[in-house]
Order: sequence, then structure tokens, then C-alpha cells
Amino acid sequence: MPQSNLTVLAALIGLIAFMAVLIILINLFLHHRQERRISKMDELEGHDFEFFCADLLKAQGFIGVEVTRGSGDFGVDILAEKDGVTYAIQCKRYNNPVGVEAVLRTYGGLAYYERMVGAIMTNQYFTSPAVEAAKKLKILLWDRGYLDEMINENKS
Repeated sequence: MPQSNLTVLAALIGLIAFMAVLIILINLFLHHRQERRISKMDELEGHDFEFFCADLLKAQGFIGVEVTRGSGDFGVDILAEKDGVTYAIQCKRYNNPVGVEAVLRTYGGLAYYERMVGAIMTNQYFTSPAVEAAKKLKILLWDRGYLDEMINENKS
């Protein structure tokens, strides 16, 4: 193979290697940035997480957003309304998946506050029994991925 072809081949291999490293670095940067944003949510205490969720809801166009008192709230942390639909929302800032008990409490709070829709917002995900119960009781489950989407929409 002539010397000029080897030079071109070496330059091409170098360019491909450079692009691969660049793509890896960009992915690492974006992943780290997302983790840093989400980790702030994970570091909040329970009541602070409720106010964080209330702010997300307001940014999503919910009105009349009210954080209920800490104890004796009947499983509901936020009362809100959007497009004429009233919501009773429970907030769970957990280190593990949210179980069926949260769904049952939200269902009870939904009836107590006479709201139209019940929802649970969490920085985690939901167990299979929680998902199954929520389907039967018609409780919305807004997990970590959904909250991340809300955060991203608010930054746009």
C-alpha cells in the first residue's frame, strides 16, 4: 500500500477514535448533569419534597395548588386543579419503590377531600402490586421518569 494511502487511513482511524471519545464524553456529561439535577430532589426532606412537587405542578399549569398540613392529611399532601379537574396528590420521597399502601391511602384521601382524581408523585418507581391497585382504583402514578419530564419541560 502506498505511503499516501497509509497516511489517509491513519488520519481516518484517528478521526473515528476522536469522535468516539467525544461522544462518550458528551454522554457522561449529560448523564452527570441529569443525576445532579435529580439528586437535589432525592436530598429533600419529606415536607420540602411536597413543596418541590407543588412548584412542579404550578409550572405545569395547575391552579389552586395547596400543600396540606403535615399530619392528619388523610394521605393527601397537595390539593390542586387543572382544566376543571380537581386533584388529591400524595408525595413520596423514598429510597425504595413505592408500595400499595400509598395507593390505598391516596384513594382514601381522594374520597375525604372530595376530589375527582388521585395521584402519587415520587422520586422513585412503583411496585407491581402498587401499579395493579392504582389501575383498579384509577389513581395516577407519577414516577421518577414522569417528574424528570416535568422538570425538563419547565426548563424549556
